Amino acid sequence: MKRNFFIAAIILQATLGVVAQETKKLTLKDCVKLAVEQNINTRTARIENEKSKYKKEETRAALLPKLNMSAQFTDNLALPTTVLPGDFFGKPGTTIAVQMGSQFSTTASLSLSQVIYSQTALTALQLSKKSEQLTSLSVEKASEEVAFEVARLYVLNQTTVEQQRIISENIKRTEKLQQITRLTVETGLGKQVDLDRVNVNLENLYTQKSNTDAALEQQINMIKYLTGLSATQEIALTDSVTQPLSAVEPVLMNDFSENVNIRMLQSQKELNMLNKKLVNSGYLPTLSLSGQAAYQGLRNDFSTYFESGSANKWYPMANFSVSLSVPIFDGFEKRAKSRQASMDIKKTSETLESTKENYGVNYKNALNTYINNRATVKRQRQNVELSEKVYQETSLKLNQGLATMSTLLQDEMSLSSAQANYLSALYNLKEAELKIMSINGKIKDLYNSTN
Repeated sequence: MKRNFFIAAIILQATLGVVAQETKKLTLKDCVKLAVEQNINTRTARIENEKSKYKKEETRAALLPKLNMSAQFTDNLALPTTVLPGDFFGKPGTTIAVQMGSQFSTTASLSLSQVIYSQTALTALQLSKKSEQLTSLSVEKASEEVAFEVARLYVLNQTTVEQQRIISENIKRTEKLQQITRLTVETGLGKQVDLDRVNVNLENLYTQKSNTDAALEQQINMIKYLTGLSATQEIALTDSVTQPLSAVEPVLMNDFSENVNIRMLQSQKELNMLNKKLVNSGYLPTLSLSGQAAYQGLRNDFSTYFESGSANKWYPMANFSVSLSVPIFDGFEKRAKSRQASMDIKKTSETLESTKENYGVNYKNALNTYINNRATVKRQRQNVELSEKVYQETSLKLNQGLATMSTLLQDEMSLSSAQANYLSALYNLKEAELKIMSINGKIKDLYNSTN
């Protein structure tokens, strides 16, 4: 019975292991969404955003009532002494030292304070709200940066997969050529040098295949890291490299207001303006009120301290006050701070305008790269087809004795060059498309879309 139970447990564990290792199929949008949710950069940005909400609550607290309760017990080991005129005691012209007070005293009080008007506190609250908006944009920026990096890796991986497929086809073709050439050498119809050339090309292809396999594994591992997946989780990327990234064809534009960096700089400028307003608020008066209610007990005998009676009374006291503070002169401190804030505003404005111009140039360059590589991909695809046709014709002529092995190997080199150019243009096309989406703010469509 125990033996059967042990065997069943092993089978169950093996079954669970197979389920755990089930390959997870991921589209580009699946990968991007996972990364935006799980990546460490976006998680820490969301934590900072949540922290800013508590900072706003802290600032708001300055405008809310403050209620405090306190209690104090004092044992006057030596009562204080004061000197009074002798006239109080019928001894004019003299002074008499008198100890005043009780040895034991207890005070219990309740105090309340409330700011009625403080422009500094009101502006600080506006400042904290704007800071919260800025940290919210930081979350968006982190998400877009992660989306761009994951999408770039996804496209690179799919390009490498296409490269792997092409290399595998080249290996099959070259292995077949190797077999034919070996037979011609063995029958005395071919040259050993031709076989050596084919062997060299085949070894180069094996090396390319090995390097491509290693690159694919590294790319997959990085995608797992960025998406927060376990290193042992098997994944398969299902989108083709030829699929468009955006549903809308990119066009020339000059408005980059949707770009998160532009919005962050605009928000930073508004934050600097509020900071200047906060400094200038220090010139305005502050009005507040406060009140206190307390009971005080005075005793000389501790043994009857907590007993009630005519000798053990608690004496009430209360007060209420309104305070007005008017700043008059601070040694030009606020003026200096205000001028520093003005420089911060000017600096941010300059950065904002420069960034807009920079994005305008980068967008045009990315669009030109996109258009150029789109045409290049089409031409190189046709070039690959033509090179394959030429290679097949030369191979046929070689079998008929109408072409040399050197000619065939040259055609193979031309085919490999056309294939490499095609893959390079294909990746550059996708990278340019991603840059365009990053600049115009459409990169978020990769993780916000409901499709």
